[in-house]
Amino acid sequence: MQIPFSSSTSSSLGIEWELQLVDQQSRELRGEATVILDELRAKAGEREAAKAKHELFESTVEVITGVCGSVGEATADLAGTVSLLRDLAERRGVGLMCSGTHPISDYAGQRITDDNRYSRLVSQMQWLARRLLIFGVHVHVGVRSPDKAMPIMNALMVYIPHFLALSASSPFWLGGDTGLASSRSQVFASLPTAGLPYPLEDWPRFESFMETLIAAGTIETIREVWWDIRPHPNFGTVELRICDGLPTLLEVGAVAALAQCLVDRMNTQIDRGYRLPTPQRWLVQENKWRAARYGLDAQILIDGRGGVRSVRDDLVDLVEDLLPVAHRLGCAQQLADVLVILETGASYTRQRAVARRADGDLTRVVDTLLEEMNTGRPVVDR
Repeated sequence: MQIPFSSSTSSSLGIEWELQLVDQQSRELRGEATVILDELRAKAGEREAAKAKHELFESTVEVITGVCGSVGEATADLAGTVSLLRDLAERRGVGLMCSGTHPISDYAGQRITDDNRYSRLVSQMQWLARRLLIFGVHVHVGVRSPDKAMPIMNALMVYIPHFLALSASSPFWLGGDTGLASSRSQVFASLPTAGLPYPLEDWPRFESFMETLIAAGTIETIREVWWDIRPHPNFGTVELRICDGLPTLLEVGAVAALAQCLVDRMNTQIDRGYRLPTPQRWLVQENKWRAARYGLDAQILIDGRGGVRSVRDDLVDLVEDLLPVAHRLGCAQQLADVLVILETGASYTRQRAVARRADGDLTRVVDTLLEEMNTGRPVVDR
């Protein structure tokens, strides 16, 4: 089975941001996506409307950038689409926000989008699909050839806990505290073709694996492989799907800058003849769990002998190490915003702080997430 790879400009960028539609009175999710997207198409035309689309539930809209050259261009693209959606949503008493899960809404009351693809997913996965009331941020970074895609994907696996800890924003599920920083990552990993990728040495091995999955009836198309990191042949990118939904543009820009810098550096290393390392899958699995459980307080394994280090300290060093790359790519400020998140706290810590101050009233958490979406920056203790 041959899978064509549409080579992309090196380190080009695309971002997908899954937004929640929230009733401004009840603070519950509200299924208004079809109406709002139809109104967007009528108001802004097909070109702008293509930057926002349905997801599995009617209470979700995914905002998509075009192919961008820089993080600044990508976040400006997102901001423009969100502004259009916000105007249309507010007329209907609906607010926009993002986090890995909605703090109080129950998946059982949500309408599935009327689409054959989603109907097949629910028919096949049943309860696993019906509870996928989760929200994420996906970052695409361009690579020039399939020969680079798999080595870069494999090498990026070591950074899965870093991206997850930085973006963790789903401590609450069905109105209760899960005790996790990221419950979303655990819900999504229950799907048989989601979770950690399999380290595949090269593109022919990827093609062979996809052929096997299709022949066995596990998937119908490669779009149904939802790994935390995956190659995207149609776009010519490596796609990082590990991140929880991020409440602010500042945080979206920070993780996008981190992804772009890492892929760009790996691309350069391959050009210079360097063989990128592939981490042991068990080690990545353990570190992903630690990040999901403890977020930025996780102690991650750094070798196969049990040595550990704070993921927070690792992120500080990583930002410093990548700054020369960031300056060249024009995203130094956004990369430095990783340090802002470390200082203010990732979303899961901010949400819990709000809940504590409100004596457990999670509607106050929703209010803060709505505010963060509107201002574009984290709301700190006040």
